[in-house]
Amino acid sequence: MTGCDSCSSDKIATATKQQKRVLIIVLLINATMFVVEFIAGMLSHSTALMADSLDMLADALVYALGLFALNRASHWKNRAALTSGIFQMTLGLGILIQPIYLISTNTMPDALSMGVFGVLALIANTVCFFLLMAYRDGDINMRATWICTRNDMINNVGVLIAAGLVYWLSSPLPDIIIGLIIAVIVMRSAWGVIKEAKTELV
Repeated sequence: MTGCDSCSSDKIATATKQQKRVLIIVLLINATMFVVEFIAGMLSHSTALMADSLDMLADALVYALGLFALNRASHWKNRAALTSGIFQMTLGLGILIQPIYLISTNTMPDALSMGVFGVLALIANTVCFFLLMAYRDGDINMRATWICTRNDMINNVGVLIAAGLVYWLSSPLPDIIIGLIIAVIVMRSAWGVIKEAKTELV
């Protein structure tokens, strides 16, 4: 019996180490892409890129909270998930404000920059998606990280669509619309995480 318990503990320890390694990798990828996309979004005047960069930042914090929750009791994991959900919701609301400035100034985003950095972000999130896929059916914290990455890939495709439409129509509206859609996706995902975390905390 003791041997079985020891074997089980070893497996749990190994799984936790693997999770930690994966979370560190995706945290670094998302933190780097946040800086890259945010600067690119500012320089290219792109709402969609800036919205996507803030989503990258939110995900980096989700992964950081995931690392914090490893080896802790379930209520700590649920609290970490709840915190990340609230933060994502706050960022989503912030993204909604940014297009007001662009509409008032009638600023045209740079479609080429949107396309280039949109592709880079999609590649980065695809790598994270496959790294996290093995944990998509795990505890709430690991599920939250996988859901965030899946949503990011959808957002990246949205940025690329916006870039194509901005170039084709010579209008900033596609960029603004896609940016707002990304904000809604961020908030919808965040609300789902908040609800699940609150349910498990009760």
